[in-house]
Amino acid sequence: MVDTANLLAELVERDVRDHELKVNNLRAVFTGAHQREIKAKIFDHFKGSVGLQMYLTDEKGIVLFDSDGGKREGENYSEKRDVKLTLDGRYGARSSRAEEGDSASSVLYVAAPIGDPVKPDGVLTLYKPQSDVLPLVRERRQIIYIACGLIGGGILFLVGAVFLWLFRPIGKITEYARAIERGERPTKPKIGIGREVNTLAHALDSMRDALEGRRYAERYIQTLTHEMKSPLAAIRGAAELLDEEMPADVRKRFLENIRAETSRSERLINRLLELSAIEGRARLEETEEVDFHSIIARAIDQARPLAEVDHVSLEYTAAAEPITLRGDAFILRAAITNLLENAIDFSPVGKAVEITVERIDKNAVLRIRDYGPGIPDYAQEKIFDRFYSLRHHSAKRKGTGLGLTLVRETAELHGGKISLEPAEGGGTMAQLILPVG
Repeated sequence: MVDTANLLAELVERDVRDHELKVNNLRAVFTGAHQREIKAKIFDHFKGSVGLQMYLTDEKGIVLFDSDGGKREGENYSEKRDVKLTLDGRYGARSSRAEEGDSASSVLYVAAPIGDPVKPDGVLTLYKPQSDVLPLVRERRQIIYIACGLIGGGILFLVGAVFLWLFRPIGKITEYARAIERGERPTKPKIGIGREVNTLAHALDSMRDALEGRRYAERYIQTLTHEMKSPLAAIRGAAELLDEEMPADVRKRFLENIRAETSRSERLINRLLELSAIEGRARLEETEEVDFHSIIARAIDQARPLAEVDHVSLEYTAAAEPITLRGDAFILRAAITNLLENAIDFSPVGKAVEITVERIDKNAVLRIRDYGPGIPDYAQEKIFDRFYSLRHHSAKRKGTGLGLTLVRETAELHGGKISLEPAEGGGTMAQLILPVG
């Protein structure tokens, strides 16, 4: 509008200066222009007619011509902002409402000086209803909003990505440290390519191995010393008494005590050796494909002599299909043997220990069920704790308290889990679940 106003001001400059303004010609021009049918599509806005109007004043601000039917002609517009500023040698423009209470009736006025800009001979003002350009304004505003939204979303995405890149590895390392603190065996987290966080993760892993090794050695030295005191004291006491004269039945009872305590010491040392093979590990360093059926069969063969001594039978039902696991065959066999010996120890004479294995989805499920007295409620939460043991059903003595700890460690190392629950109809059901493949 500014360009158009200045262009029209040049066209009428001579006529205004010479007071020869041809009002009728101007009116005819605007009338013809407003009668034109325009078919212009500007972006998504369709324009069908000319919406531009014009009025022209002399150097005193009196309206000489008004294209809108001459309604303003003869009026004094010297105080109107567009005219007054232009007559003062400045840029003049204003926006006024045709109806004071209707914001949609605003009209935009843009003025240009006629003749000398410092001391003009008159003012030419173009005016246009703002409603004529509002669709374009709204469209441009919508585009701006969308662009700002996309830019803002992009910025937020980048900020979020940077936040995750910086803080997510730290969160993983923190959780890794907490898992170590809880006594779990977490694998070292994958934390991307950041040099600093990877160095920190490696340092934590190395520190964990060093501390575990030190605590592991201290714990087992203390454990072995403490647990061996009782059977050794019993053996020494019985041996000293054998030097004295005593009835044959009493001597036989002392010899039986020596044998029993010797057997207990042997089992304790074997359990500690087996447990030491796995408890110090954070993970299985080397694994292989193993036949789960073969491992169970070897464990049953190893436990069978104990079952025969206690007059307990072992009934094994194998799965119809082969089951292959990835793990350590020695550790798995030791764990299953401990489960079997535990079931045998608590089984009544003449009863059976039932062993079944099957594949369920992506897991191998081994169940060992005995018909013993079951696990008391008070022992449920402590049954897997180190050195916690219940008195055996037949021998009326406690075990080493290490067998089930070894089973739990084995299950965790292989990514599985172990549970001991009351069986339907009495007894206990041990269930070992291990991932297949």
